[in-house]
Amino acid sequence: MKITTKSAAFFFCCWTSVFAVKAQTGKLQAGDYPIQPVLFNAVNLKDNFWAPRIKTNHEVTIPFTLGKCESTGRVKNFEIAAGLKTGTFCTEFTFDDTDVYKIIEGASYSLQIFKDPALEAKVDSLIDIIGKAQEPDGYIYTNRTIMGANAHEWAGTKRWEKEEILSHELYNIGHLIEAGVAHYHATGKRTLLNIAIKAADRVCADFGPDKLHTYSGHQIIELAMAKLYKVTGDKKYLETGKFILDVRGPGGDEYNQAHKKVVDQHEAVGHAVRAAYMYAGMADIAALTSDAQYIKAIDDIWENAVTKKIYVTGGIGSTGNGEAFGGDFDLPNMSAYNETCASIANVYWNYRLFLLHGDAKYYDVLERTLYNAFLSGVSLTGDRFFYPNPLESHGQHQRSPWFACACCPSNVTRFVPSVGGYFYAQKGTSIYVNLYGQSTVNFTVDKNLVTLEQKTKYPWEGDIQISVTPAKPATFDVRVRIPGWSIDKPIPGDLYAFHDKAKDQPTVSLNGKPVEFKLDKGYVVLNKKWKKGDVIRVNLPMPVRKIQGYEKIEADKDRYAYQRGPLVYCAEWPDNADKKVLNLVIPDNATVNAVYDSSFFKGMYVLKAKGSSAARVSSTETKVKDVDVELIPYFTWAHRGAGEMVVWIPDQPGAAQPTPAPTVASGSTISASYNSRMLSALNDQMEPKNSNDHSIIYYHWWPMKDTVQWVQYDFEKPSSVTSAKVYWFDDSPFGDCRIPAGWKLLYKSGDQWLPVKNTKTYDVLKDQYSEVSFEPVTTKALRLEVTLPKEHSAGILEWSVN
Repeated sequence: MKITTKSAAFFFCCWTSVFAVKAQTGKLQAGDYPIQPVLFNAVNLKDNFWAPRIKTNHEVTIPFTLGKCESTGRVKNFEIAAGLKTGTFCTEFTFDDTDVYKIIEGASYSLQIFKDPALEAKVDSLIDIIGKAQEPDGYIYTNRTIMGANAHEWAGTKRWEKEEILSHELYNIGHLIEAGVAHYHATGKRTLLNIAIKAADRVCADFGPDKLHTYSGHQIIELAMAKLYKVTGDKKYLETGKFILDVRGPGGDEYNQAHKKVVDQHEAVGHAVRAAYMYAGMADIAALTSDAQYIKAIDDIWENAVTKKIYVTGGIGSTGNGEAFGGDFDLPNMSAYNETCASIANVYWNYRLFLLHGDAKYYDVLERTLYNAFLSGVSLTGDRFFYPNPLESHGQHQRSPWFACACCPSNVTRFVPSVGGYFYAQKGTSIYVNLYGQSTVNFTVDKNLVTLEQKTKYPWEGDIQISVTPAKPATFDVRVRIPGWSIDKPIPGDLYAFHDKAKDQPTVSLNGKPVEFKLDKGYVVLNKKWKKGDVIRVNLPMPVRKIQGYEKIEADKDRYAYQRGPLVYCAEWPDNADKKVLNLVIPDNATVNAVYDSSFFKGMYVLKAKGSSAARVSSTETKVKDVDVELIPYFTWAHRGAGEMVVWIPDQPGAAQPTPAPTVASGSTISASYNSRMLSALNDQMEPKNSNDHSIIYYHWWPMKDTVQWVQYDFEKPSSVTSAKVYWFDDSPFGDCRIPAGWKLLYKSGDQWLPVKNTKTYDVLKDQYSEVSFEPVTTKALRLEVTLPKEHSAGILEWSVN
């Protein structure tokens, strides 16, 4: 199958000079990135990895997500705002408009790859509705247009009133602008672009030095305004985008990066998606304005993120508390958040830093994120998604077709068609080969057409053949990236390191002759007078590599992650003994082999090793047995149902989580007043470290409060019980759960629930078990009744019964 990726260049930021157009003043734009993407219609992906995914995105993901926007009321919001239908605002969040915008953006890219008149007509009809929903002066925000004075509490009583906090008005317009630019370049039609310009003009009229000094609570408008400037040549968009950045801080909220002026920020903090969008927007504006302070700030922030706050999968945003960056080296695996949108934003940010600096280290991060943290976020079928992408699961995670906050599915929809644009770039007479995959690309070098063709089975195999064909012989550079993972550097900095030095190093040959090379910013630079028939051969050895985390990463101690090529691997329940993986051990001296499995999702390399599993026989004795261990590419996990998964695997039994010994509780069937997959936390026998322990799973009743709720054990057979203990979940001060107002136990007698006769009071304790003893009862079921606090919810980490 042949796929033409036309959308690449303008997707990132419309930086190719082919899009430079005359401003209303008749002047051409000046500033730009030193390195330029290839022309958006130059890349033909013909591989068996990305091309099928792009096709699935077109055939499945785009119609699926459009259907969800219609069934959930997102499209109807525009119809009501347009006066085409009646009713109230249909959805939960004020930013739900953006899902429609992002899907139009993705459809626009896809329409340049696949001829699809029906999809184009569908997009045109949506644009017509959006135009009618826009208010006469350019403002567009369906919640306020529909609800007026009764707008969502996040929106405030008037325009922009709560923009810095929750309203997302500028966030909505930012995504509208991105969609408008994409649609214009895809079709040549100005319908959506004109709507976007009208909205941007409203922003320019309302924000500025003598107007509103307000920043965007959720960044994207800054990046979008830079795109709009590139398309129109009108400097007011660039100036307003920069103004909205420069009015941030000091004294604002770290959560949305407003705690300091942007040029004074040197650490990655707060909401990870907002942060990376802002850093990408800063890079765009820095390139267009030559702002050295912006560049220094985002360089420093990148250094902090990559050396202290990124996961081995390339994911960012370690904590679900604010979907945010955690502290330095605070990288828990089970509770890792790693939002799919954050991975997309991380790719944007690293790509722009490459365009600024021409260093392959940014691609080492980009590639790791692309093949692992991002790709985990969408199923192979294209219609199931992850919001967070943890590195360990106790069975609580399952791919979902949609979310109330659906930013990730719609973001995936717009990102996938653009992947081909990350493969190549150009700076004058230098051609960059950044990613590997079977493809063809055309460059113009000094008015001479140059075609590069890759033949490879990457990422499964590291043999890459690049044919260089100029229309006429010419001298220029071809810069071929040597990935850090192939030269003993899994990621820039010391956060992760390979356990052993590689036996084989990458090789490069030109027309069959070996090339002695010294890397220049991560590239082999090949300069010659190129002619038809010239062939570069790159061989990237792909042994299985063991990765160890920096000593300050507590969660990774005495554990290894496994990688082959750019892919990180994990162990998942269907492939391993007893359908368990948290109890697995792969000894330090074990041989781990890569084996091609043609039956695993149409053919992939899996890893196999001899290891062991640990199980508790009693509270004091653990039994270890030899087992075969199989690892699969991380991005494929959770395609076969919910169950255990782990990326970091211990090399000694003491670091594993042994399968607990059976108890009356562990063998019970659990039910509750509010059912969820998290119920398994109650009897998994994982010992909490404290009441806010996110390294194990917990059950909660949020958002319920000031009510009586319950959980229940139905025993396998009637059992005599005399005591119980509960470890309460409390995520104060930032979360919404607290220890309960009270609790009691009831046992089932016939069809009745009777209270136990407790011999000590019901304590309600934090950071330790609350225990109660009672007169013995023989029963088939025990119920724990919980009175939730008046202003908060509550939850449980563990409930033991004796």
